Amino acid sequence: MQIERIETFPLLHKISKPYGDANGYKKYRSCYLIRIITTSGLDGWGECVDWLPTIHMGFNERIIPFLIGKQASDRLALVETIKKWHGRAAAAVSMALTEIIAKSANISICDLWGGTFQKSIPVYASFQSYSESNDWIRESIDFVEDTIMKGYSKIKIKIGGKKFAEDLAHVKLIQKLDAEKMQLILDANQSYDMATARLWNRYFSNWSNVLWFEEPLPVDNPVEYQILRSSLSVPIAGGENIISAKKFLPLLRQNALDIIQPDIMHVGGIDQFRETLQLARHFGIRVSPHSYDGVLSRLYSLFGQASLPPWSKMEGEDIEPVEWDVMENPFSGLISIKPSNGRVDIPNGAGIGAELDLDLIKGYLWDGSSYQS
Repeated sequence: MQIERIETFPLLHKISKPYGDANGYKKYRSCYLIRIITTSGLDGWGECVDWLPTIHMGFNERIIPFLIGKQASDRLALVETIKKWHGRAAAAVSMALTEIIAKSANISICDLWGGTFQKSIPVYASFQSYSESNDWIRESIDFVEDTIMKGYSKIKIKIGGKKFAEDLAHVKLIQKLDAEKMQLILDANQSYDMATARLWNRYFSNWSNVLWFEEPLPVDNPVEYQILRSSLSVPIAGGENIISAKKFLPLLRQNALDIIQPDIMHVGGIDQFRETLQLARHFGIRVSPHSYDGVLSRLYSLFGQASLPPWSKMEGEDIEPVEWDVMENPFSGLISIKPSNGRVDIPNGAGIGAELDLDLIKGYLWDGSSYQS
């Protein structure tokens, strides 16, 4: 199965009203899709997210010429080389080659990995809570309320980008919606110091519905995370930007996190991602993949969770949820798979078990003009 050609699809959408987190506001959503086609006619799709001019040039001038003529079955070696050039590009190639191998055997991705432990996976609605409006809290509350009405029982909101008192007022209003039926995640995007992060525990002790506290501190300091973890009454999660399974080890060895959050695009591909999932199980902790940036990476995260043994022997404990972007992002519609009552059924067709919407792709092709990320 030689690689015959590679098609690229840089996609761009200008958001009607900017939204964001502690790192700033997003004005555009972008997505870079690739389709690898073999001489046998089998194909596979991959995805990454980065500054479109850079990633487009990298694929056309270096990655595509390198891949043409190679054997699609040499996935590990090919991805390892590309990872030295660009980690996210390697993730896209990894996805596409994995799908090709599954299709060649006429089996699903999960069957390629040995089958599933779960037929459906819970997801949580992931919000970018801030807007440029003076009334951002009311806008956020309305959006959260509407999303809960659609069947989501787990939600993630942003903190850390406003004054503590303002964020607290926001969270308290959300808790009034229906705290008994809703589970809440607070994501600070590494914006606090130790003292500020600890302020939240005054409220955590009265909130029984907090799933976890996400990245309150910079993740490059496992010792501080270990200290903070020992003083909080809720789990701590983090690690979305960590680039390999090996890089998670300092946090795991020092018992710094309750939940790790690898991202397929950041760890450089499917195989490193799956190694990280298994690493969490070896250390006896939970893992909830970060999958905000793309529909294919989210789908592979669902596959990974479906093929992962349970984290606990306790009866009734579910597999950990996967992130589901609910913000304005047309690329979420590239694949028709959607949650129902906060869960997603795992497709079992050959490859990823789903077709990408080619009309949507054509409608959002980037024209090469300059834009701000």
